[in-house]
Amino acid sequence: MSPNPAPKRQEPDLGQQDEAAADHPEAPQHPRHELSEVLHQPVRFSIAAALARTETMDFKDLRDTIQVSDSVLSKQLSTLEKSGFVEIKKAFVGKFPRTSVRLTAVGHEAWGHHMETLRRIAGG
Repeated sequence: MSPNPAPKRQEPDLGQQDEAAADHPEAPQHPRHELSEVLHQPVRFSIAAALARTETMDFKDLRDTIQVSDSVLSKQLSTLEKSGFVEIKKAFVGKFPRTSVRLTAVGHEAWGHHMETLRRIAGG
């Protein structure tokens, strides 16, 4: 019985732009590498955009503004909270629960950098 040959090592598929950058290490990286993976997702992008325009927003108002379900908003807010981009506060107003959300300082900074990077990519 012959031993199994070692599996072939696959090189990652870098795409044309990345191969060119690998051939020219002194060339500056494309700005897309600076985009936030957290904010790039469309629902999280929409959340950050809505929160960037206000100090705080109720969960219900945020949900209605970006037109998603409670569960989708909750899941995406959890991701943003884990990244330190939003702060979520739960309180009661009388007998009714109220959840409010705001961008943190880190979230504002990340949003500003993300938007500036998009402008650089778009040439504006």
